[in-house]
Amino acid sequence: MSGWTRHTGVAVALDRENVDTDQLIPARFMSTPRSQGYGGFLFHDLRNDADGNPVPDFPLNAVPEASVLVARRNFGSGSSREAAVYALVDFGIRVVIAPSFGDIFAGNAINNGLLPARVSQTGIEAVIADLGSAPEEVSVDLVERTIWIGGRQLGFTLDDVWQQKLINGWDDIDLTSQHKKAVAAFRAQYVQQMPWAMPVQQTDFRSAGRKTGSP
Repeated sequence: MSGWTRHTGVAVALDRENVDTDQLIPARFMSTPRSQGYGGFLFHDLRNDADGNPVPDFPLNAVPEASVLVARRNFGSGSSREAAVYALVDFGIRVVIAPSFGDIFAGNAINNGLLPARVSQTGIEAVIADLGSAPEEVSVDLVERTIWIGGRQLGFTLDDVWQQKLINGWDDIDLTSQHKKAVAAFRAQYVQQMPWAMPVQQTDFRSAGRKTGSP
């Protein structure tokens, strides 16, 4: 996963709150191999009617090139399925702007390079009113934690560690790997101080038997 510091793209407004992970990707599509791409499943039951035909005025049907999604509170609530983030990323969404997010969704988003940019309720109301149904160019600066959209400048909230992970393209394993030396030093000290707490070396009795000529 590659890191990034600034993204410029097209934003559209999804004027909904409590968008849950089952709306983002219905469970029936989750058995599909990720290698086939999940973008086509994003908002499947909202983007299409009962006959499977695209709903023309759904924001991501009207503006399929959008890479920034502006939504209302509690985006990504519901189940913990990481496939919801896969669907957004595979569709081409790089940033979701909302007043609040489901906790697990937000963590999954960071680990897949997707920014959950949390802004104030007042800011969201203003941006959604400005956007209406029309797309708008947006610029997002991760370093400054600033968004320029619809002629407005907004600050967004982001945990320092999450900012670092997005900028460097790290997931949780990558982040932990940055502390290898400290972990190794701690282990060495721990072994010296409390050797009795370390696992006992297991003997391979099969190898020992072969060395002594036993069956």
